[in-house]
Amino acid sequence: MKKIIAYIIFIATSLFIGSTTQAATLDSLQLKARVGYNIGGTTPIPLPETIRSIDSYSLTPSFMVGIDAMLPLNPKWGILAGLHFENKGMKTTATTKAYYMEVVKGDQKMAGLFSGRVDQKVKQWMLTVPVQATLTLGRKVMLKGGPYVSFLLNKEFSGIAYDGYLRKDTPTGAKILMGNKEGEWATYEFNDDMRSVQFGLGIGVDWQVHKRFGVSADLNWGLTGIFPGDFKTVEQTLYPVYGTIGVFYRLK
Repeated sequence: MKKIIAYIIFIATSLFIGSTTQAATLDSLQLKARVGYNIGGTTPIPLPETIRSIDSYSLTPSFMVGIDAMLPLNPKWGILAGLHFENKGMKTTATTKAYYMEVVKGDQKMAGLFSGRVDQKVKQWMLTVPVQATLTLGRKVMLKGGPYVSFLLNKEFSGIAYDGYLRKDTPTGAKILMGNKEGEWATYEFNDDMRSVQFGLGIGVDWQVHKRFGVSADLNWGLTGIFPGDFKTVEQTLYPVYGTIGVFYRLK
């Protein structure tokens, strides 16, 4: 996957440089500074039967700041490349039934099928590089879409399992009870197992409300899970899916 991502970045960069030298000059380059708020989560798609319900979801401070360079190729079409520093995070509580987990209770590490409640926290700090085609509609609206790659700088995936029990190793294995107080519940933490590079697709719209200022809305859908394919401790692939509401200032 890393080789595929490297090829995509190389091709996208080559196209951007080629279009710069052949289709336009640097005088037509548009620069936008951005700030936004990420709203979304890291989730299996679709939600498996072993997750019976999502009992709560709370936002965490998930901001994005960055800069984009857009090169018009003609009056309508262009190509955009950016560099964004951002955080994507969430906190959830879910009720599970026979959900495979690997947890720690006291000084004992165990794995099996857990039925009960799970509090989960995900936090990811990253540098994201989008490369997108743009379509300008009129004087105020610009549509955009294309791939992105994110390089993670800091990552966290942790939580607790409580108010239930774990069948150790097999569906009929030893029943390990887990309460709702510290010392009674089990914990898990897979920070070091998370991917360092993520790849996905993004679409969005910019609306220029003033000569320099505008608002934007974007949706970024991860195509790679937050864990490598050979990581089996979490039974489903978890995809980062986030929308971003933001504002921008046109520097040039």
